[in-house]
Amino acid sequence: MRKVLIIGIGPGNADYLTIQAIEALNRADVFVIPDKGEEKADLRRLRLEICDRYIKDENYRLVEFKTPPRSKDPANYKRNVEDWHARIERDYQRLLAENVGEDECVGFLAWGDPTLYDSTLRIIEKIRARGVVAFDYEVIPGISSIQALAARHRIPLNRVGGSVRITTGRKLAEERSIGAETVAVMLDGEQSFRKIDDADVDIYWGAYVGTPDEILVSGRLADVAGEIELKRARARQEKGWMMDAYLLRAPGET
Repeated sequence: MRKVLIIGIGPGNADYLTIQAIEALNRADVFVIPDKGEEKADLRRLRLEICDRYIKDENYRLVEFKTPPRSKDPANYKRNVEDWHARIERDYQRLLAENVGEDECVGFLAWGDPTLYDSTLRIIEKIRARGVVAFDYEVIPGISSIQALAARHRIPLNRVGGSVRITTGRKLAEERSIGAETVAVMLDGEQSFRKIDDADVDIYWGAYVGTPDEILVSGRLADVAGEIELKRARARQEKGWMMDAYLLRAPGET
């Protein structure tokens, strides 16, 4: 039976791969490599560099997958995502049937950790449940961008006895407050921290965390929001893509 490995590769630094992930890389016969266009060619290149660096047997195969575009209509966010996933699901099912032998193992390299704001696991499970292509799958955890961000800022993710909430920029913009929690924010293309009512909260922001292009900013939100916006815009223009995350918490002991 086919075997699918969903391998967490961390947020952009090849050094963040775990020993388990490296061993999984060396079990795979085939890797599915997403192509998100020239703008995000760096993401494809890093996946290839990881394979080249860690895989001992050079006889593995690469299957290119052109990622379909997703509608950005904010009024129908969930439906847009469902439609997008459905198209990827059909393509993945075809790739598994046509490019992976019945006794072969295929690897999907997921950014960060496959269980945190990544859709690969959800899509693969839907394909398996449909039963058109028979396979089993395994999930190999990775270092998430939130873990790496806290480490690079040299702060614990949680306060003593405190909670941590992980959310998206879209949800943060709707709520406009963080309360007493530490809030980790991902997938924020609109810099929703600008909409927080309490500007006294502290922010720990990072882009391209762990890579040579890493940018870190921290401080009182009211004092550093403009700096973050400027650095983020400049970096996105230079690289053509942006991958960032941040933590928000009320002032006090970390």
